[in-house]
Amino acid sequence: MSRRGMMLFLAMSVIWGIPYLLIKVAVEGVSAPLLVFARCAIGVIVLLPLAVRGEGFSVLRGHGRWIAAFAVLEIFIPWLLLSHAEKELTSSLSGLLIASSPILSVVFAKIAGGTERLGLVRWAGLGLGFVGVAVLAAPGLTGGDALSVVEVLLTATGYAVAPIIADRKLQGVPTMPLTAVCLGSAALFYLIPAALTLPDEMPSGKVIASILALGLICTALAFVVFLALIGEVGPSRALVFTYVNPAVAVTAGVLLLGEPLTAGILAAFALILTGSVLATRARRGGDQGSKDSGADLRPATTGEPL
Repeated sequence: MSRRGMMLFLAMSVIWGIPYLLIKVAVEGVSAPLLVFARCAIGVIVLLPLAVRGEGFSVLRGHGRWIAAFAVLEIFIPWLLLSHAEKELTSSLSGLLIASSPILSVVFAKIAGGTERLGLVRWAGLGLGFVGVAVLAAPGLTGGDALSVVEVLLTATGYAVAPIIADRKLQGVPTMPLTAVCLGSAALFYLIPAALTLPDEMPSGKVIASILALGLICTALAFVVFLALIGEVGPSRALVFTYVNPAVAVTAGVLLLGEPLTAGILAAFALILTGSVLATRARRGGDQGSKDSGADLRPATTGEPL
């Protein structure tokens, strides 16, 4: 990997590893609908000119139904659930639970009629991953945070299913207009709920800064950097950084928010990471072409959307 490629790789590892920290800070001062609206609005304001300057939105004609399904499962529902859940859960725990989305994606792809054989290694990866999720989720389910844990797991489910839709129904759809439409429609959807849940007083500086960072860095800038990374190292190698995101999420939560780092969290991280690597491992030869297909150009496959 070139020096430029390595810099882009490190940038993406951080940019999509810190949203959980920023969400945790932001929900201390604003409602979940307001946070989702603000993040989407900021992102679309930045990306819209890029989408218009490119191929425009005419390329999306005929794909409305599947774009809507993709947006609902990738943004509308997950971002609201995750923001609400982090009012109770730590950012590091949320980040690790979301890390199960690649494992869930393998499962749902199989349920949806995928013909690829998993093999012993990938089945073992699925097993390890689910054990890791159980280690993380069990304390919350028995300690009063059941709803929040379920919300994050549903978020991970959305992140797992949406890429399947993108891969099977939206191949060839340019990513810039697709992203702009998804963010813009979500911003419009949450406009009224956001207005109805405005805080009684101006949020603190750190809350406002977190919201701006989510929209500018973790949404708009992330998308541009990700495309640059794909151009530098290719789609398959570009997605390797997704295995680093959980470590960044945990590190940020522990160092910046003082969240606990227990033996259980470390064990769960090791299980989920190992399970993800094994479960998403490409078979030799046969499926290499699919790994380098246009579907991998979509940031939705990373587990932290767009």
